[in-house]
Amino acid sequence: MKVIKKRLKMSKFERLLYVFTIALLVITPISIIFSQATLSKVNYEVEKSKKEITKQEKKNESLTMKINELTSLDTIQKVAKEQGLGYNNNSIKTVEGKE
Repeated sequence: MKVIKKRLKMSKFERLLYVFTIALLVITPISIIFSQATLSKVNYEVEKSKKEITKQEKKNESLTMKINELTSLDTIQKVAKEQGLGYNNNSIKTVEGKE
């Protein structure tokens, strides 16, 4: 006895639907992995930038303190004395503006 196998005929729409479903099942995990990798890279760059900003802020604060130290009256008088300059109160003139 011969066994007859019947083959189901699928319409073009059904074949298109199956291909679309398989493509969706393959593309979805790949796109999720890609987006997670991109997000991780962006987060890494943000953290790196935050560290650089913190480092620069500390450097700026240190330089501001150095400026304040160098512009103090005591330091200016010390440097002036080393350069042979002096403070003469008689040579100071006050100018007042009219309002």
